[in-house]
Amino acid sequence: MTPGILSAMTDGGWTLPVIDVTNPAFAVTTTDTELAAMCDQFVLESKERQEMPAPLRDALQRSMLGRALFAASGTFLTGMDTYLLKLGPDNLGAEASPIDRRIAASFPALMARVRLQDMARLLADGVSLTAAADRPLCLVNIGGGPAGDSWNALIHLHAAQPDLLAGREIVVTVLDLDDQGPAFGVRAFEALRAPGAPLRGLAIGVRHVRCEWSDVDRLRNALDELHATDAACAVSSEGALFEYGSDTAIVANLEVLHAGTAADAIMVGSVTRDGEPIRALHTSDRPATRPRTREAFRSLAEQAGWSVQHVIERPFSDNVRLVKR
Repeated sequence: MTPGILSAMTDGGWTLPVIDVTNPAFAVTTTDTELAAMCDQFVLESKERQEMPAPLRDALQRSMLGRALFAASGTFLTGMDTYLLKLGPDNLGAEASPIDRRIAASFPALMARVRLQDMARLLADGVSLTAAADRPLCLVNIGGGPAGDSWNALIHLHAAQPDLLAGREIVVTVLDLDDQGPAFGVRAFEALRAPGAPLRGLAIGVRHVRCEWSDVDRLRNALDELHATDAACAVSSEGALFEYGSDTAIVANLEVLHAGTAADAIMVGSVTRDGEPIRALHTSDRPATRPRTREAFRSLAEQAGWSVQHVIERPFSDNVRLVKR
């Protein structure tokens, strides 16, 4: 492990770095102009891409990340597999193969890292505007896996406004069907709260609620248990609800969140964009995201009582922050 990088253990006994997007080892500093050029190259190469030779397919299936991508074809990447993609090629550890590092250095993996940075910043900026110091802070993470966007938002906030979080009750609730991602997240939060770590001294409770987004009653109950109408509440769903969920599921979740949180609650998430880059991404075996235009998503949000306050446009997704109408 690189000096200065915190680590936590997976359920399988594998020690992984804890991603801190403010640490140069993880921060993506590529400019928008550079990203646009890389996107154009990715689209061009996708048009020239031929059917994958059998030897290459076999080699990919023997690699850690390649096997995960094949398993996600037509469905979704697990929280931990997505987390591995976000580590970057230099932080995968000795267990990674050269193919794993090539996948982690690919343009789609880079954009997963950028998406995490965007989510953390959108959350932190939203909380800093609404979180009066006399209320608990609830971070609700839907389909959150390890909940890296939640802890990175807290890192941003604690560095910029330490008085905002000091002495405050903070609860992170992860709603996810998978157990392994949230379990790693609990250990990551423990590492981040250790002496000398970015979240040292903060009282942060982390709980996992086994739930899929079709079960809005479970979401409603979780919000009631949190007393979310009395708290400063920030909800996130990175690479989850707004990317994979149906229109009906998105509206149903947003309606429950609207009714079950305070008037100044915010919601951030990534929305798969309908455009040439995502079509290029889907020319190969890829997870079954549901591309939407910005106006189509805006209409869904407004049906449920939310407005799109801020949008960060990326090649594969619109990364958004919502506020109540």
